[in-house]
Amino acid sequence: MRRLLFLCLGIALVATATGVAVLVRNDGASDRSAGEGAKRSPVVTRHCRAAEIALGSRRVSFVAFLRTRAEIYRRPDGARLATLPRLSKSFVATSRRGVPTVVAALAEVRASDCGVSWYRVRLSGKPGVSGATEGYVPADSVALAEVHTRVVVDLSRRRLTLYEDGSPLFEASVAVGAPATPTPRGRFVVRERIRITNSSSAFGAAAIGLSAFSEKLIDWPQGGPIAIHGTSDPDSIGKAVSHGCVRLGARDLERLFKRVQIGTPVEIVE
Repeated sequence: MRRLLFLCLGIALVATATGVAVLVRNDGASDRSAGEGAKRSPVVTRHCRAAEIALGSRRVSFVAFLRTRAEIYRRPDGARLATLPRLSKSFVATSRRGVPTVVAALAEVRASDCGVSWYRVRLSGKPGVSGATEGYVPADSVALAEVHTRVVVDLSRRRLTLYEDGSPLFEASVAVGAPATPTPRGRFVVRERIRITNSSSAFGAAAIGLSAFSEKLIDWPQGGPIAIHGTSDPDSIGKAVSHGCVRLGARDLERLFKRVQIGTPVEIVE
């Protein structure tokens, strides 16, 4: 049995945690053994301009999964900004050691030999802090993955839009944070997908944990993590009534849950 610790409604519930794999981007050429008697191709030396190159577009974004405990720096070989674990604490109290730590990858730092030595990343929002901090992580500390979905939550319109390959896939009405406990604005990522098995859950059938935290409820467990989840009060949809989480109706939540994956960018705007 597992307890979900999202406190947007101030209650606990029984849940199971699920996740999806993403395709890891490989920047290097693969080595293949030549067959017996086969001619060897001449070695071609690639040349690149040493520079920081932005990653992503309207159709695709990149996220970095930590391979190991990693140091984050203000700039390449600069002062240390933070230390991130390979596994982060799950929003669900389980026997699992944690969930993979994932951050948005914004740019890669290439050398003249075309090798990638650093990635510029956006760190997760921290309790009491809106948005996030950027830093650089050594390239060999992470595995890069492509993500083709993106979620935008418009607080003023109380609407959520899911994009896939740059095109809007569907739009839905949502409930957002009450004035005293507002939904934090900023750019975040999906860090955990949780399928809820309790049929009477006030969170509906699923919760999508974000890298966002409440700006007000920082004394709550784990600093007041924010999620997109369902609700047992469908009349709340379209209103500003939650403790900071984003609520969806049952059918819209199911559609969203099937499409988003770990690392999907979530932009909360007003």
